[in-house]
Amino acid sequence: MTNGPQSPVDWGEVPDPSAIGKPRREFDGWRVLRIVVCAFGLVSLAYWGYIAWPFPMPGILFMVGAPVFAALVWYFFRSPASPIQTDVVGKTIVEVALVVAAGSCWISIGHPVVGLVFIVIAALSGVIAFRKETA
Repeated sequence: MTNGPQSPVDWGEVPDPSAIGKPRREFDGWRVLRIVVCAFGLVSLAYWGYIAWPFPMPGILFMVGAPVFAALVWYFFRSPASPIQTDVVGKTIVEVALVVAAGSCWISIGHPVVGLVFIVIAALSGVIAFRKETA
């Protein structure tokens, strides 16, 4: 319905009816990298729980508990929809702690190159994300 009556306050053009209700999203490669880094961090914590601890009881506890704890800390203090409002310094501290924890998991099980590469890529991703948030 493009020929409907308009308010005298509406000075803009009438939008295309086929575009209404369809959000236009652009591809953001940095956001994809950020999602991959977060997922790899959680998988790293689970893998560390599997490798570093004996399997039956403490292994399962750390295999499930470490990623769940990291995800909850990220949700409460770092996520865009977090219920606890945190300033930039608090968000930075939380993110650095989670990245270092996931990277040190790889270092502790004998793969220091994987841990250091993960820390560098996660730091780059974090710096880009913070620049976008504060701009």
